[in-house]
Amino acid sequence: MQSFINSDSKVIAVDFDGTIVEHKYPAIGKEMLFAFATLKALQQKGHKLILWTIRTGPLLQEAVDYCEQNGVVFYAVNKNYPEETLDGNVSRKLNADIFIDDRNVGGFIGWSEIWSTLHPEGGEFEHQLRNAEAHSNYKKNEGSFIKKLFGSK
Repeated sequence: MQSFINSDSKVIAVDFDGTIVEHKYPAIGKEMLFAFATLKALQQKGHKLILWTIRTGPLLQEAVDYCEQNGVVFYAVNKNYPEETLDGNVSRKLNADIFIDDRNVGGFIGWSEIWSTLHPEGGEFEHQLRNAEAHSNYKKNEGSFIKKLFGSK
């Protein structure tokens, strides 16, 4: 798999169970529709993919092997970069630009939707925010939001 890392390349953390494959933990479920095709296309666009999963030990190795058998080799697995060493005292929180996971609010949106969101019409990376206002710390209309939540007082 040849990819081209460039200024538009992103680090994308991808969950395994319920995202790449159907939930069958500890077994490996069937591939989610378009999962490997989309992951390979993201790599071809130059993105670094990190497998980000709760799996450890032999169950993790099974997931890594399954992905490799389907043509996807991850940049890193449960860490920020391949050489990172975890001493057991650190969080497994990743420094990723994007997280793809079935536990998002609203659930898993599907691989075709992920692709069209990140690369509309197959073009360059374009992260489209569903609610741009939610990505700011500006307090405009805070009062009206609170009123919506709790009613007028």
